[in-house]
Amino acid sequence: MDFDSDVPNAAQLVNNYDWMKDFSFLAFIRDVGKHITVNYMMSKDSVKKRLSAEAQEGMSFTEFTYQLVQGYDFLHLFRELDCTLQMGGSDQWGNITTGTELIRRIGGGKGFALTCPLITKADGSKFGKTESGNIWLDAKRTSPYRFYQYWLNTSDVDAERYIKIFTLLGKTEIEDLIKAHQEAPHQRALQKRLAEEVTLMVHGKQELENAQQASQILFGKSTSESLKALDTETFLDVFEGVPQAVISREKLNTGLDMIAALAAETGFLASNGEARRELKQNSISVNKTKVKEDYSISAEDLIADKYVLLQRGKKNYYVLIVE
Repeated sequence: MDFDSDVPNAAQLVNNYDWMKDFSFLAFIRDVGKHITVNYMMSKDSVKKRLSAEAQEGMSFTEFTYQLVQGYDFLHLFRELDCTLQMGGSDQWGNITTGTELIRRIGGGKGFALTCPLITKADGSKFGKTESGNIWLDAKRTSPYRFYQYWLNTSDVDAERYIKIFTLLGKTEIEDLIKAHQEAPHQRALQKRLAEEVTLMVHGKQELENAQQASQILFGKSTSESLKALDTETFLDVFEGVPQAVISREKLNTGLDMIAALAAETGFLASNGEARRELKQNSISVNKTKVKEDYSISAEDLIADKYVLLQRGKKNYYVLIVE
């Protein structure tokens, strides 16, 4: 939408505070509330559900009267900007049609409502900013790595729906992807393509490639070079929840021996003896590279000039933070 266009019907961004700020409560119930009966408001499905015997939380006065406020917004826009159509999610149907009713009764005109089904997750919860585990298009709120991981980790049921909604892939290609996924669900072809398409659309090719490379660090093969290519934000995203210890930069400048790095300085392993055994068994890595007891961690091992990744076996990680 172009908000700077000079065409007659250019998009406009308005704030309902501008016309509601001077509207007193008494004036509102006199000029607006008298046109809508309580019976009409009670007939809305959204109200019925909240007041049903199964709904334990009930409904506040604010929620009950919200349809009048939203309805008045529609009436105001109809009067001032010749707006005749309001669109929204299906859960807004009752509020929007209250607006069409106010337009009919007060404005003497016709308003129209257009709603679409809400996008929900497999568990029935809404897909939106008020739900837990939400994602943002802004990279400052949800990093490209987290964004990519969100789509990659969707359930099979959700992935089959989301790839139809959020991508621009053709019908035949989507059907082929769904069929391939059903034949080999463990390969997660549907989720991989979904994550690829949406991340590419929102963040671009470079960020998609960075997210894919970062994903390989925990779930596939990666190298010390790929680790060191990570920026601070992505590194912290990848290793969120991994145990950490802070060590001084002075210790790194003089070289930190592996026994101290694994035990005394960090507590990653319980004792020096255990550290020696694991090193002899070739199960310890520094930044994804296998090391022996004689290895010394230095400033050259730093990721983003601040972190060192220790690893025992395939799944046990530990982060050294150098300050």
